[in-house]
Amino acid sequence: MSEYAPFLFPELAKYLHDLSHTTGLYPSQKIRELVEDRKIYADGLDIEENQIQPSSIDLRLSSVAYRVQASFLPGSNSTVERKVKDFVMTKIDLTYPSAFEKGCVYIVPLEEQLDLPSDVSAKANPKSTTGRLDIFTRLICDGGTEFERVPKGYKGKLYAELVPRTFTVILQKGLKLNQLRFVRGSPPPSDSDLKRLDSQAKLVYSTPGNDLGISDTDLPVDPQIDKGLRISINLQGESQSNVVGYRAKKNAPAIDFLKERYYDPEDFWEVIRAPNSGSVILNPDDFHILFSK
Repeated sequence: MSEYAPFLFPELAKYLHDLSHTTGLYPSQKIRELVEDRKIYADGLDIEENQIQPSSIDLRLSSVAYRVQASFLPGSNSTVERKVKDFVMTKIDLTYPSAFEKGCVYIVPLEEQLDLPSDVSAKANPKSTTGRLDIFTRLICDGGTEFERVPKGYKGKLYAELVPRTFTVILQKGLKLNQLRFVRGSPPPSDSDLKRLDSQAKLVYSTPGNDLGISDTDLPVDPQIDKGLRISINLQGESQSNVVGYRAKKNAPAIDFLKERYYDPEDFWEVIRAPNSGSVILNPDDFHILFSK
């Protein structure tokens, strides 16, 4: 049996076999090593196994939040806590469910802290659920000069800036709104790898697959690869439906993140149907979710 047999993608396993001498994103195995070595830790709490994803770790809200006057970066000579003192409007206890009003800016310390190796940096992004509810979420750290980036060798706390832009949401300690990926070195652009993968197994098909996967009628097409794999919008609908997307309703009820499969989607979304003109005008003040082609 090959030494790479335990991996779902043997070619990826081979590439990651000696990660200490390569550049790129850390996979879950290396993230677990960071946790075991306390390079990722949470005071008084364990890092839970369900936080670790294939190439990222979910970050948890702590027990306190601050509503602040405006978004900010601490800058290279300051800390987030120091800036919060300058901008704070009110302090919120997240040991209880608390409303985060749309259009307001909040800073929430995260449970996880870092003690990164000197050659490892990190990049954050919102979780998909967060994005679908239009909660503008960005990571900041002490001495930070840009959002979503943690510099190599960083030691210290992490914070999330939250701005609900469409819905008022109810949040509580322990919820996971964003995630962190770890990067060693300066990996080259991935376009060449995407082109290679497409030559081995087609990456893009002309119509959406059904719930069980790619259907017999779907046809492979040439991918648009330019600093990543690009996708386009489907404004024609499918044979079974002419729905092409959804527009968020104004003044919808607050959404409690602790409640799953609870709300009626019609209370929050208006259906967008395939237009006869073949185009849709998007109001910049509205939030849309559109189907991909």
